[in-house]
Amino acid sequence: MLFYLGQYLKEFFGPARLFTSFTVLIVVALYLGFFLAINLIPKFYDKLPHDRGREFTLKDNAEAAKGKPTGAGSVFITIFVLLCFILIPMSFAQTAVLVLTWITMLTGFLDDRSTTSWGEYLKGFLDLVIGITVSLILYNQLSKISPDGLVRFWLPFFTSQVVVNKIVYVIICTVMVWASINTTNCTDGVDGLSGTLVLIALLTLGCIFYFVFGHKDIAEYLLVPHFTAGANWAVMIFALAGVVMGYLWHNAFPSQCLMGDAGSRALGFFIGVCVMATGNPFIILATSSIIFINGGMGLLKVFLLRFFKIKIFSTIRFPLHDHMRKNHGWSPTQVLLKFMMMQILVSIILLGLFFKVR
Repeated sequence: MLFYLGQYLKEFFGPARLFTSFTVLIVVALYLGFFLAINLIPKFYDKLPHDRGREFTLKDNAEAAKGKPTGAGSVFITIFVLLCFILIPMSFAQTAVLVLTWITMLTGFLDDRSTTSWGEYLKGFLDLVIGITVSLILYNQLSKISPDGLVRFWLPFFTSQVVVNKIVYVIICTVMVWASINTTNCTDGVDGLSGTLVLIALLTLGCIFYFVFGHKDIAEYLLVPHFTAGANWAVMIFALAGVVMGYLWHNAFPSQCLMGDAGSRALGFFIGVCVMATGNPFIILATSSIIFINGGMGLLKVFLLRFFKIKIFSTIRFPLHDHMRKNHGWSPTQVLLKFMMMQILVSIILLGLFFKVR
């Protein structure tokens, strides 16, 4: 690991101490992830499965994607995982999160490669298993670092933290991870859209972990928990942001490759886990509200119709980006820019409310 190498070499070469600085590691992770993804993703085009068209999307979207290399997420997620192991010291929980992120990617990649879809029930079951597993890992890690062994949430508009029962925590965390995986997956339908919205979420989370949770005085001033491992989480998040930017370099309209389920599922998983690691599930609204509206409302529509025969949003097509293209004539670039601007505006105002109005 570069961090440990810096600790060893600084005795013999003073500038090597820079590798023990998390600020430096964040910069290295971001730029190295970016350049590795840019250069390595195209080398796997001939080895990746190719898109066969999309069943539940606009015809022009499906035709535009058909034949392009898909599953590029398998490349940039693998780069991300390896970078984290190389650059930073990690706890058991962080190591487990990385492994589960890669496993989530693998389930998506195998589905991308399969000639017949795995089906929503199989993928739903896998998401449930992965969600419960990571929920238990996070709860045990948080209980270990808590002075009294209790896990707490800090919530918007409340000064005091709230103790959370283990079962309640596992249920909330599992739902959060499942929702994040599937809404991110549903948002992947317009070139650059899912990757750009995920990038905004990652940069937001990275700044929160490094500048707020990782800084004792700022955390105390804002009445939020201080995490000694906040900087470690920040390096991981910025490493993922770097590889996502490298992917977007090739996915910008008109795209040369697609992330596929391999990318969208892993990205959704990691964002959901990071949100739960903040100790405030409502942070998902500040990081991914447009993703949740775009993809989540469609999931809610299908769920209510299938299981309760309740019809809602019958005049709205989901994912919402399809509705805006078909019913309002937005171009792919307009969808990307307008959704991106809306997420930035939402992120700024909600972060202000969550951290200051308490």
